[in-house]
Amino acid sequence: FPTWKRTLARRARESQMKRFCRAQAIQRRLEEIEVTFRELEQQGIKLEKLLRDENESPADQQTQWTNQLLYLVQKKNNLMTEESDLMIAVQELKLEEQQCQLDEKLRSYMNKEDALKTSEDEKAEQDILKQLVEVVNKRNILIQLQEEKRLSEL
Repeated sequence: FPTWKRTLARRARESQMKRFCRAQAIQRRLEEIEVTFRELEQQGIKLEKLLRDENESPADQQTQWTNQLLYLVQKKNNLMTEESDLMIAVQELKLEEQQCQLDEKLRSYMNKEDALKTSEDEKAEQDILKQLVEVVNKRNILIQLQEEKRLSEL
């Protein structure tokens, strides 16, 4: 193997490991969000019952419970937004992995000498190139979606 091929293979492994670690971190966070959703739901149910059942409670107490309930709703909305962002990140990771695989396949066809390429090789090379363009376009759409979402939040 020439040095450049070893370097390419090493960089591909490194980027794959980074994607894997990032995917694991996203998965852990999604699980944490799910647990927090359940906890917030339970707290919300308790507060709703208190508000419905305790009509004789002082107004200050009911106001406090209402404020707590609104806080829980706001927290849940924030978690839903974060979950949505993480799901977009998961899609982006999948597309990134797909792009790397297609890059590798395309590189193997392009490294073949033109004289040795069959018509099937040339067709496969064109197909891979089309797939690669589609993946890049999908990643671009995700990035635009994230940017629009960020701007709308501002």
